[in-house]
Amino acid sequence: MIEVSQIRLPLAHQDSELERALFRKLRLPKEKNFTWKIHRCSIDARKKGSSDIRLVYTIHFDAGTFETEIISKAKSTDVKFAKEPVFSIGKNKPKSYYQNPLIIGAGPCGYFAALYLARSGTCPIILERGKEAGPRARDVTKFWREGGMVNSESNVQFGEGGAGTFSDGKLYTGIKDRDGAVRLVLEELVAHGAPSDILYKGKPHIGTDKLIRVIRSIRKEILELGGQIKFQSRVDDIIIDSGTTVGVRTSIGEEIISGNIILAVGHSARDTFEMLHKNRIEMQSKPFSIGARIEHPQIMIDRSLYGSAAGHQKLGAAPYKFVQHQKNKKGRTCYSFCMCPGGLVVAASSEHGLTVTNGMSSYARADANANSGFMVEISPEDFEDSGNPLSGIQFQRQWEQKAFQSGDPDGRAPAQLLGDFMQNTASSEIGNVIPSYRPGVIMTDIRECLPEYVVKIMQQSVHSISKQIEGFDRKDAVLTAAETRSSSPLRILRDSSMQSPSAKGLYPAGEGAGYAGGILSAAVDGLRAAKALHNNAQASL
Repeated sequence: MIEVSQIRLPLAHQDSELERALFRKLRLPKEKNFTWKIHRCSIDARKKGSSDIRLVYTIHFDAGTFETEIISKAKSTDVKFAKEPVFSIGKNKPKSYYQNPLIIGAGPCGYFAALYLARSGTCPIILERGKEAGPRARDVTKFWREGGMVNSESNVQFGEGGAGTFSDGKLYTGIKDRDGAVRLVLEELVAHGAPSDILYKGKPHIGTDKLIRVIRSIRKEILELGGQIKFQSRVDDIIIDSGTTVGVRTSIGEEIISGNIILAVGHSARDTFEMLHKNRIEMQSKPFSIGARIEHPQIMIDRSLYGSAAGHQKLGAAPYKFVQHQKNKKGRTCYSFCMCPGGLVVAASSEHGLTVTNGMSSYARADANANSGFMVEISPEDFEDSGNPLSGIQFQRQWEQKAFQSGDPDGRAPAQLLGDFMQNTASSEIGNVIPSYRPGVIMTDIRECLPEYVVKIMQQSVHSISKQIEGFDRKDAVLTAAETRSSSPLRILRDSSMQSPSAKGLYPAGEGAGYAGGILSAAVDGLRAAKALHNNAQASL
């Protein structure tokens, strides 16, 4: 396969123009009978306006035995052999005769680990503390609609699909795809019902409304291959004997024996982290970020990034990204997190008495506002007991509790207009930007819900961000607090075999263990953990 990159065309181009540009780059006559497909399409909007914005294509071109000749003739660094993926998940392999592996957590990490192991001939058992996607979605939407007390076992953080089920469903990541695992995850998602455009869009997403269908399809395959999924079955203890994993005890009183366990909990499994710490599983505090969700009109963001091309069907709702490095002693970074074009700000707490915000979009990204986390980096040195690996959790809870106290017991979150935030003045009413937070907001002063140094860095960054994103500093933009779950507050250590050095047979993986950040990277880490477990178990037979 030949990869042809940097084919740049205007928004108004026809399909025939893409084909002509491809053959020109390859120096081939049009009548040559070869097959090709779009591998990646990204947007170059550095110059705004419908006549200046370009779509940038990467094409995979099948030339059979003529590939070497064509690459040589093209004489371009944009024409080369496509990288062949080496990571694969076989189907219907012979049964592997080793103890059924356990997987703790049914998020993207856990489900892709289970998919790998089920196809490898094992019968994995998945233990998930929350509910199936359908009942879970009903619990979440009821809380968003009515407020009150959050269901601590069925919420935005816990349940089938993990925290990513209620998000924008973003599928881009900064990890390198050296072994083809990233591409494999995308292909599997499409095979299970995700939109096919995630295979080539530069910044692909599925959307909450389509993710549930995909999750159900993956679950169906795991079950058909002999796997088991036990919902509402929280792991309350891990049984370890002489440094080796033996099994688990669950919240329903079940003891399940297995020496092969993938720990795929999300970043909010605080009680699980505490249990692991009591069992002397090695872990350490790690940096994360806190801040608030900020909302602007999506049409304003579209015009800021795309100029006169805003609204063009080939562009969709514009996403933005900003990073501001502060020149101070701490050198903290302020940045946008989990930006949701045409989305909503939603309640994401997993414990009563705490208020946590997050962002979510449907596949269409058709809601009125754009939102993102307006975040500032936090390091373990900021925690009261930096030597305690659980100190980051205590730090998060401190500010989530303050946000709850600034809101109300019914679940409304504290919010403030950006103009008032910049002037250190409490807000009493909204402007033209209508807060989308469910189940509602109370206009107040969110500075009470964030550390003083976080507030100062956010305020100092607004002017610079506005130079990149025109209108970002509009006074009636809405800030809703507190955004605290940017990533896991700790890392559960693992060695080169992906096992915990404290317990042989325990494989910490995914976002909760501190090795991923988002749906795609968590799924990839789950695949790699499953591969390591399978290879190690087979070698020990």
